[in-house]
Amino acid sequence: MRPGSLHFKIVLYLTIALTVAMVLFTVPVIRHQREKLLEEAAGHVARLSDVITRSTRFAMLINQPLYVDQIIHDVGNQEDIAKVRIFSKQGRIIHSTYLLEIGQTVDRKAEGCFHCHQEEKPLLQISTANRARIFSTPDGKRLLGSMDVIRNEPSCASSTCHESPAVQPVLGVLDIVYSLEAIDRSVRRNTIIMAGFALGFVIVAAFCASFFVHRMVYRPLRDLEHGAKRISSGDLEHTIPERGTDEFGQLAASFNAMTAALRESQRELRDWAHVLEKKVEERSQKLLIAELGAARREKLASVGLLAAGIAHELNNPLTGILTFASLLRKKLPDGSQDAEDLDLVIQETKRCSTIIRRLLDFAREKTPEKKYADLNRVIEDAVRLVERPAHLHDIEIVLDLAQGLPPAWIDEDLIKQVIVNMVVNAQHAIEDKGIITLRSRPCPDPRRPEPGLPAVPMVEVAIADTGCGIPAQNLQRIFDPFFTTKGVGQGTGLGLSVSHGIVKAHGGAIEVESVVNQGSTFRIFLPMGAPAGEAGAGSRSNA
Repeated sequence: MRPGSLHFKIVLYLTIALTVAMVLFTVPVIRHQREKLLEEAAGHVARLSDVITRSTRFAMLINQPLYVDQIIHDVGNQEDIAKVRIFSKQGRIIHSTYLLEIGQTVDRKAEGCFHCHQEEKPLLQISTANRARIFSTPDGKRLLGSMDVIRNEPSCASSTCHESPAVQPVLGVLDIVYSLEAIDRSVRRNTIIMAGFALGFVIVAAFCASFFVHRMVYRPLRDLEHGAKRISSGDLEHTIPERGTDEFGQLAASFNAMTAALRESQRELRDWAHVLEKKVEERSQKLLIAELGAARREKLASVGLLAAGIAHELNNPLTGILTFASLLRKKLPDGSQDAEDLDLVIQETKRCSTIIRRLLDFAREKTPEKKYADLNRVIEDAVRLVERPAHLHDIEIVLDLAQGLPPAWIDEDLIKQVIVNMVVNAQHAIEDKGIITLRSRPCPDPRRPEPGLPAVPMVEVAIADTGCGIPAQNLQRIFDPFFTTKGVGQGTGLGLSVSHGIVKAHGGAIEVESVVNQGSTFRIFLPMGAPAGEAGAGSRSNA
């Protein structure tokens, strides 16, 4: 893999993009995890401080310092509790799990006292968010401290104990120091694990990308480059290997066809100059058709791949949402507000599932299973599926089907899907009362499904409506994937695109005529007979 090659550049840029994406994902996750662990630790220490304050209240009322010491030492023996101590109002340590510091006086500028004693008059209340502090010991260990004020309650105020709360509101401070060593170890371990997984994912993805790029892109391009050099040197007998049926394979086939055409043209040039001009024109037209077809297939394949990826990623969570919402709905009584909310969730989830199913239908290229069928019966079956919603909107469906219509070589289910899509679109185009007319008739003359292809006998199915019509500037785009003029939530823009693909797969064509505010007519042309290669297989399957 040369450093300047396309293969190397694709793999390099993909690796860089994946690395940046994993870093942007991993760093916020690790920071969020560390903050959540610190918040949980601070909450735990604050709750523990409240418990100690309430637990020592009775012992202080009856003036039993030994009970207070016992409670403090029991709490201090818990895992990750570094120190528990109680200060008097004057800052003297009167109880502590570290016995050597009992009786010492703490300076107001110490890290635990500075927050409340920034001014001459100390704070009487500390918010829960400001009770916790994080500091480090001289040996580098990180600790979390939490201070809680011990207040002078009315039950404490007596002539033999304390003054009234109005004179002496604060009796002391409870300070708990919690070790963050376990949390820091957990964060470091998780950081290493996530970095390892991210690095492994980037390496595996880079290797996979390198393999697929080499196999699917670089080799066909190398074949095309070598073939182009051979042909440019005058070797018209060289053929390019066709390694598949994808766009590169089709391009190689077109390239080989062009080579054959050039050989034929050279041979004819030696005989007839005027024949050469005709052949060149024909080959150029076919090449243009092949290139246009390859470009459209490449566009549809890219859009289909994107649609399939999105649909598969969304389908699993939507299935879980629908399942659990349905289970919860069964537990709720009908008519309740929660039941109505869940019904709305279920309804919208099903609508999303329908959109995803259409995306998958668009992404999958289903090969038609053709056989001779009665096209009039297929039309009647399709109309039965949609006539009830049409009648509800005061839309009349009229059938004008030719009697004695010859059987058509079609896949009944796919053609029925096309007709249903067309009729549903016609219903959406009619705002109020209207008429949808379906006609069938054999074409009087053979038709070409595409320019350059031979004309074949066809049957025509026309679907006309009295709706709003299609503006002229949109007629060239109505078969593009995801193009729609409907409102949000009323269509995905895939119906006509899928229908166009189905008709093309049958060797047919679709034409549209429309006048704004008068209506539209879609004409579907389908071959009546089977091609020579398919007729035998169709006869055997029908037998």
